[in-house]
Amino acid sequence: MTDLIRVEGLSVFYGASAQAVEDVSFTVAPAAVVALLGANGAGKSSIMKAIAGLVRAEGAVTFDGERIDGLPARERVRRGIVYVPEGREIVGDLTVRENLVLGGYNATAQDRRTRLDMVLELFPEIANKANGGAWRLSGGEQQMLAIGRGLMAAPRLLLLDEPSLGLAPLLVRRVFDRLASIRGERELAILLVEQNLRMTMRLANEIHFLRGGRLIGHKRADELKDEAARQEAVDAYLGVAAAE
Repeated sequence: MTDLIRVEGLSVFYGASAQAVEDVSFTVAPAAVVALLGANGAGKSSIMKAIAGLVRAEGAVTFDGERIDGLPARERVRRGIVYVPEGREIVGDLTVRENLVLGGYNATAQDRRTRLDMVLELFPEIANKANGGAWRLSGGEQQMLAIGRGLMAAPRLLLLDEPSLGLAPLLVRRVFDRLASIRGERELAILLVEQNLRMTMRLANEIHFLRGGRLIGHKRADELKDEAARQEAVDAYLGVAAAE
């Protein structure tokens, strides 16, 4: 199968000398879910931002057979790479509906309407509040809005950064279940950044483990089905907190 995205020798820098990611390589197949797991500061978000074109990086990023590492962020979005950042970053002064419309700014009016209907059907929790201020939403609803706003751009690759951050376990499961539904219905590829191994396994086909800006391990989801294998991966790569 041809890779949808191929990352080769990626290094990310902040300022003149601060290096956050060093020589990272991996691929994501069409309609696959690949997770990057690691503790805070492992370089996960920096990888996502580099793929989205938001930070200075070195290395090759190939999307659908074409190099994109020299392209601006706007052009990457146009080609189908959409980043949903950690912390959601919704516009609280706008309504839920207006936030969603912003996500589809490149689409025709008809496509925006179609996608808006799809998102509100997928997330009925926010559909009931579509005309209210986004600042009124709960944390879980804000996460649904952030994901929905990303889907409004009709992505082929969704870069999803810490969707479980700050959410209660029940809401985390709900968000991950919706993501599984999206993936099945839309043939959407997802690159997922997380710290929670157990929740990640609800969705991911394969997992790359990071520490100190480097990839230090790789597992397919089917290699982590039993508790002993998961505990071994936690002990080797993550630490106890990641398994909770």
